[in-house]
Amino acid sequence: MQTVEERVSRLEKLLEDFIISVGIEFNKLYNSQMRTEAELREFKEEMRKFREESERDRKALHEEMREFKEEMRKFREESERDRKALHEEMREFKEEMRKFREESERDRKALHEEMREFKEEMREFKEEMKEFKRRQEEENKRKNKEWSELAKKMGTLYEDLIAPAIRPVLKKYFNCEVILEGQRMFRRKDGEDYEVDAIAACEDKVFMIEVRATPRINYVDEIKEKAQRFFEFFPEFKGKKLHIILGSITFPENIIKYSSKQGIYVMGWREWEYMDILNFEEVKEV
Repeated sequence: MQTVEERVSRLEKLLEDFIISVGIEFNKLYNSQMRTEAELREFKEEMRKFREESERDRKALHEEMREFKEEMRKFREESERDRKALHEEMREFKEEMRKFREESERDRKALHEEMREFKEEMREFKEEMKEFKRRQEEENKRKNKEWSELAKKMGTLYEDLIAPAIRPVLKKYFNCEVILEGQRMFRRKDGEDYEVDAIAACEDKVFMIEVRATPRINYVDEIKEKAQRFFEFFPEFKGKKLHIILGSITFPENIIKYSSKQGIYVMGWREWEYMDILNFEEVKEV
């Protein structure tokens, strides 16, 4: 089917041909000055044929215009259907988006509520764990006190309290890997006895450990004096730096201060939680 543009072009071409043919005929009549009846009849016949052709072209153009209008009507109807379908799709899409937002809001509120409940549970759990830890610490302190009193009565302070902690403590404070450890180290020389409660040795350090159930000032003096002859009875440790440790259950503050001035480390319970050197920094500064 021809387009409107093609049909209009065809009509314009017909009109143009008509005008040209008329002009030519008139020119012929004018130039030849022929006015015979035969020529007039011929001219009339040609005009008749031209009118018939023009009428046919007019009817053809009218038919083409009718078909064009019909196509435009169908196009508008289809466009209207498409517009309505698109409008319906947009309405459905908006409805889906509305439902989606409502569901998202419900999910957000539900998640928020779950998070609030979770945080509340975690807060209660932390409180319970805090209380459990507090009770556990109190229980550990109570057991440590009872254990210490029992070790004190049985005379096993070093075995039960000091010995299990000595290696980690020396590692922590002196970066010392113990290569030798002994208890009740006894030596006799020239008829003289010399005994140390415990000795621990590393590559470049040796530790003389004395344990007292109830530490006193005079014990600190005795241990310092005793340490002056350590290498005399244990010459195998010569060349190593000697450190003196006084071990007990607990220490009064005055004993800690006095031991620090004498360059002696004290090792005991730190707040009844674990065995530790209680004056490491103070002795370091001496």
